[in-house]
Amino acid sequence: MDTNNQQTINLNKFISSTGICSRREAEKFIIEGRVTVNGKATQLGNRVGKKDVVKLDGRVLERKPETLYIALNKPIGIVSTTDEKEPNNIVQYINHPERLFPIGRLDKPSEGLIFLTNDGDIVNKILRAGNNHEKEYFVSVNKSITPDFISKMSNGIPILGTITQKCNVEKISDKIFKIVLTQGLNRQIRRMCEYLDYEVTKLKRTRIMNVELGYLQTGDWRELTEDEMKEITKMISSSSKTEEASEIKDKPKSSKPKRNILPQKNDFNKKSASFRKSSPKNKKSNSSFLSKKKRRF
Repeated sequence: MDTNNQQTINLNKFISSTGICSRREAEKFIIEGRVTVNGKATQLGNRVGKKDVVKLDGRVLERKPETLYIALNKPIGIVSTTDEKEPNNIVQYINHPERLFPIGRLDKPSEGLIFLTNDGDIVNKILRAGNNHEKEYFVSVNKSITPDFISKMSNGIPILGTITQKCNVEKISDKIFKIVLTQGLNRQIRRMCEYLDYEVTKLKRTRIMNVELGYLQTGDWRELTEDEMKEITKMISSSSKTEEASEIKDKPKSSKPKRNILPQKNDFNKKSASFRKSSPKNKKSNSSFLSKKKRRF
């Protein structure tokens, strides 16, 4: 049993972190003599490290998987799917040692920022259109951009049986514009342009919420920083993770309080194994596509 405070946590906190019970309940198990560390009896105040084996009623308690949040600069041709039948699927491309899945989609012919994670809860909160989380794109088209084009794109285009939500559209150069969406309709930007008789020649996503693509080179990925995750957590704190987020009016649902049933002896759920961290390489390169206008965020 590791009693060194460095890289160790209180035993009751570790037990609680596995998701089996609260810290107070964990203290009760320790007092009752139901918990061992490396085969030895324990007491309140004991600390454990990563290599210690903690058992409750003789069964090993394993740490919950570490949540991972990855930002990838997706290349053109990679498909935002976990389907192994797709040879160019994004999971195989990133080749991360842990099982991750993309948050949302980015069309095969498009490139730029996309998140991958093993945290299913955060996925739904970010994706729901009703949560108004911004996604920014730089788009090249096949002919000169007119004021009429900008106006119509900004105020809504009829596609897929609906009218797109009003959005911020800004002309960057003769054939390049920036658009910020909170929707995620299938091939939305391409369909909007097609309706106005424009063809998208290049589409690059440069920002999701507070996370910018920056100097991340095409094909490279990095883990989101602690500050980025704190801001995202703050932004989704009031987000719904259900379809209700996409409705104009939400009706509160009443629910009966659930009883907190304590695990009994030899009766608990074993959690999955912990995740390993991978330290990606970040390459810096200037993007000629974005150099046409200084970015302001």
